[in-house]
Amino acid sequence: MKTLLSILLLSFIFSMNGKELAIAMEERLKPKDVKSKNTMVLTDSKDRQRTLELISSSKDDSEKQMIWFLQPAKNKGTAFLKIEYEDKDDFMTMWLPGFRDFKRIRSSNKSDSFMGSDLSFEDLTNRDIKDYVYNILKIDSCNYNNTIIDCFELESVANDISSEYSKHITWVLEIEKDVFIPIKEHSFDEEGKLLKIKKIDFEKMDEYYIMHRLEVENVQEDHSTLLTVNDISLNNNFDNSMFIQRNLKIIPN
Repeated sequence: MKTLLSILLLSFIFSMNGKELAIAMEERLKPKDVKSKNTMVLTDSKDRQRTLELISSSKDDSEKQMIWFLQPAKNKGTAFLKIEYEDKDDFMTMWLPGFRDFKRIRSSNKSDSFMGSDLSFEDLTNRDIKDYVYNILKIDSCNYNNTIIDCFELESVANDISSEYSKHITWVLEIEKDVFIPIKEHSFDEEGKLLKIKKIDFEKMDEYYIMHRLEVENVQEDHSTLLTVNDISLNNNFDNSMFIQRNLKIIPN
């Protein structure tokens, strides 16, 4: 049976190119907005850990997003706003309550670490399909929910864009018919060396597949980040007007 499934999947690969797979991933059915309470555990090379707790509200596939930090106490009130644009640079800013000031994140600083984690500001943004050249490398065996299953190995090579990454290799699973999710990714630095390994878990809520766990390992720094997404609520009818700087100063309930 597994051989038959592999043959069928192989046949499907040759009817679908890399760009079409990337588009299919992007067009997966998603909620209008998401609110969640999250935990982020940072582990350094000596296995020392630091835990951060945060609230996230996002809209339009996270093209608009606000994040407020609750813990540890020294970070309470620190907040982040991101608005992505198609025709100009994304807007990103941090509210730093200790300085009572905003800090704009410029495009030249998108490779900087987000709150000391292994996620950069670039990792918090969606990738534009047109910025990459895509190629399905092969069928691979992936472990998903303790089950070995065939998946696509998709290579995304950056065009002439400003990025800390030269390419990504993403393991993509067809979780349901015509529903594709990324479950693992290797990201390579500008010199082509492996920089980060990402592992992603999803859970189904209503008709949507929502990320509930993200593990990021920076192999060059021997440092890792585990993001767990909890208390998820969908389709809260967020208005665009809520995604403004002054709302960063108010931690939501």
